[in-house]
Amino acid sequence: MENQSQDNKSSFAEDTAIQTMNLTREFGQQTAVDRININVRQGQIFGLLGPNGAGKSTTIKMLTTLLDPTSGTAIVAGFDIVDEPAQVRRRIGYVPQMLSADGALTGRENLMLSAKLYRMPGSERAARIDEALKFMGLENSAKKLVKTYSGGMIRRLELAQAMLHHPVVLFLDEPTIGLDPVARRIVWDRLLDLRRDYNMTVLITTHDMEEADQLCDELAILHEGRVATIGKPAELKAAIGPTATLDDVFAQCCGVMITEGGNYRDVRQTRSTVSRLG
Repeated sequence: MENQSQDNKSSFAEDTAIQTMNLTREFGQQTAVDRININVRQGQIFGLLGPNGAGKSTTIKMLTTLLDPTSGTAIVAGFDIVDEPAQVRRRIGYVPQMLSADGALTGRENLMLSAKLYRMPGSERAARIDEALKFMGLENSAKKLVKTYSGGMIRRLELAQAMLHHPVVLFLDEPTIGLDPVARRIVWDRLLDLRRDYNMTVLITTHDMEEADQLCDELAILHEGRVATIGKPAELKAAIGPTATLDDVFAQCCGVMITEGGNYRDVRQTRSTVSRLG
């Protein structure tokens, strides 16, 4: 296994944050992810688009070592997800679809819990938490219970939790689901700031074509577990026609269209429903 891992790394460029090699996941007779190959450069915001059941969440779960591939593998932040999962986990942040913040705790208490889970030295915790709260614009809400937060504030808190340990790669599964347009824009701004200020690589799944167009340096559209197309948003649109949109690109690849505010309860219910549907 060690020799195979070294062979995989031999083709891993220094400026590459994520590289998948025939990454595959089967559930019984169903192939959820079918031999996908993508390369994400360090500092990119990379999008995975696709209809429900296309394999987006399954791909993220494999890349974050929450789910073992059936075959194939990936190198994330320089380490093999199959042979070196612990090393991968130390270098990534992950915000899932399902609500990860505890509504019964304050924002600061949630961050302190995350700091302990990341085994952050006690001498660094307060400063890192203050940094994350300030970065996400949550300083004035740090002592309030999260169940009183708006949907946008919850998402920013979850981003703060995921960035506490300054990960090399940040994975976001539907980062703005259930948010109103204003809150969504604020989250977009914070993600762009993460790339600019920390050179952080961000991989997101999304149903939001505007989000993909505005945020992503490059994206892949998944259809039935396979990569239907991959490239820069502008190039993908230009390949169809001068007035084409990402909706047009998506429809051509998948044959369907995609559509998509709230408080703690609304966000929990919305994310739960999306997760259940795949």
